[in-house]
Amino acid sequence: MIEIERKFLVKSEVYKTKASTKTRIVQGFLNTDPNRTVRIRIKGDLGYITVKGKSNETGTSRFEWEKEISVEEADALLKLCEKGILEKSRYEIPLGNHVYEVDEFYGDNLGLTVAEIELISENEMFDKPDWLGKEVTGEVKYYNSQLSKNPFINWG
Repeated sequence: MIEIERKFLVKSEVYKTKASTKTRIVQGFLNTDPNRTVRIRIKGDLGYITVKGKSNETGTSRFEWEKEISVEEADALLKLCEKGILEKSRYEIPLGNHVYEVDEFYGDNLGLTVAEIELISENEMFDKPDWLGKEVTGEVKYYNSQLSKNPFINWG
């Protein structure tokens, strides 16, 4: 259960015209320790609990375990989360053999849009569309767990 992903800033809204889906997400963190982050998420009409381990040195790989739970359970657990609930819309954009997940944030993270792509290996080749900006893989401040504590609005 190792997750391998790369993360990029997004420099235009062209991705919206390529999206196959758009889903509203609300998420919070029961624990933001980088060694064992515990996330609660409501994505559309589904709930999830996710445990992520510490990232490797490049920030591309880490342990991830996820289980679907009811929206009612997720809603109850969100009330126990640390301060800083995140709200965003996720757009899924198929490209070649991959799907980019583009998160457009709201609230204190308004103005931040980040794209992620999951890979089979760290060295796997993938298409990079024109709307992708700077790569921010491994930059901790872009982790959702950190955006909940130090939102984009504070970066000034």
